Amino acid sequence: MDHNKGGKKLGRTGTHRRAMFRNLSTELFRHERIETTLGKAKALRPIAEKLITLAKRGDLHARRLAGAQIQDPETLKKLFADLGERYQDRQGGYTRVLKLENRIGDNAQMARIELVEGGPVVKKAAKAVEAAAE
Repeated sequence: MDHNKGGKKLGRTGTHRRAMFRNLSTELFRHERIETTLGKAKALRPIAEKLITLAKRGDLHARRLAGAQIQDPETLKKLFADLGERYQDRQGGYTRVLKLENRIGDNAQMARIELVEGGPVVKKAAKAVEAAAE
């Protein structure tokens, strides 16, 4: 049975949609947060979660599966080396979607999708707090 296997079409053909999600997921892992429309952010969330789960596995087959989606070698390397280790002890829920103000031009609902547990900025701030405490 193929129940509950569909997703939002977002007014695009299948090939356009797959290419769009490849680009969005690559940029999400490169910058660790992106701003897009609410519908795209909600549709991107399960794709990103599955890619991080592959990165946590870390084997060659998982890398090749993720490489079909993430086509930038540097971003793929970051996904497996940095993000896979960061979320090793977390059982899902790697992303969050925050609603933003509507876009000026067409009044579309905007959202920010970001990886939880911060990126390099949070780590630098934590090191500064530790240094100040000593």
